Amino acid sequence: MPIQSKLPEVGTTIFTVMSALANEHGAINLSQGFPDYPCDAGLLDALNRAAQAGYNQYAPMAGLPALRAAIAAKLALQHGISVDAETEITVTAGATQALFTAIATVLHAGDEAILLDPSYDSYAPSILAQGAKPVHIALSAPDFAVDWALVEAAVTPHTRLILINNPNNPSTSVFSSADLDALAAIAERHDLLVLADEVYEHLVFDGQQHHSVLAHPALRARSFATYSFGKTFHATGWKIGYCVAPAALTSEFRKIHQFLVFAVNSPAQHAIAAHLAEPAHWQGLSAFFQRKRDLLAPGLQAAGFTLLPSAGTYFQLADYSAIRDDLDDVAFARWLCIEHGVASIPVSVFYRQAPAQKLVRFCFAKQEQTLQAASERLQVLHS
Repeated sequence: MPIQSKLPEVGTTIFTVMSALANEHGAINLSQGFPDYPCDAGLLDALNRAAQAGYNQYAPMAGLPALRAAIAAKLALQHGISVDAETEITVTAGATQALFTAIATVLHAGDEAILLDPSYDSYAPSILAQGAKPVHIALSAPDFAVDWALVEAAVTPHTRLILINNPNNPSTSVFSSADLDALAAIAERHDLLVLADEVYEHLVFDGQQHHSVLAHPALRARSFATYSFGKTFHATGWKIGYCVAPAALTSEFRKIHQFLVFAVNSPAQHAIAAHLAEPAHWQGLSAFFQRKRDLLAPGLQAAGFTLLPSAGTYFQLADYSAIRDDLDDVAFARWLCIEHGVASIPVSVFYRQAPAQKLVRFCFAKQEQTLQAASERLQVLHS
């Protein structure tokens, strides 16, 4: 019996498509955002110890108490804030599940949620799956600055949620404290909730600071904030994340969470709790990834790309107009992968209606030799 699709316009994600194309053509995969180097040996040892110790059955629904306590301690050290580990932190099966759960918690059929494009590709489908409407506001290169007056103009009586990604994937832009003030003012005036995707919180470059909604009192009171240990500890396949929200919001969040996954991988939670106790495991990430950004950049520039500022995340946006002005970004990404052996992501896929720009995204969360090999393959573009 045929069913009516809730997501009729959604197909296979561009990340799956480009990674498959890279595998098919033996290309260096700088498209999908995952490291090609191992995570910390101490983290793997902690995982093995936890499994060998018998922590292989269900964890508590909200997450291992030791891990939630470690997260609360991290937030206190990082932002100087107090978060109740028992009532305000929920461990999730990655940040994507946390995002979907928060959206499902807040939105009902007929509600609206505001997105800032370019936006990560899971946001709009998660909204649509609730029978709600995503309202897209397109930001343009090179700075992807938010016009908060335009955001407020998009608010209607049906608006329930504003979703932000800071630092932003794929634009790599980072919010200022003034941005959070503007967001808070809009949310308070219209009694809106905020969903903040802060998975790249530790990847902010050139001396900038990450401003979290959790450290902004007005936003803290009305926000869900989501995070990813996969990003922080180079273990994207573990799919462990968490959501922080006020107790009343967390209570509703957990009602949905328990029937999506109930509980999350037990030995991995034990391992991360032990690893998180040492701040050095996350405090040096900005410098670590900035070195990788700066290693890839000269190779891209030498190949003829014009680079946009990469203020955060582990991605680099590049304008290819000087190389192939005749191709749109989807066609260019395919051409670059098939003909020159380097996979990227076309930026237009992150928009509902993309502005006129010729941009692709490269991931630099790779080994140095991977980045150097990609640069060498691209040199032919400028010859």
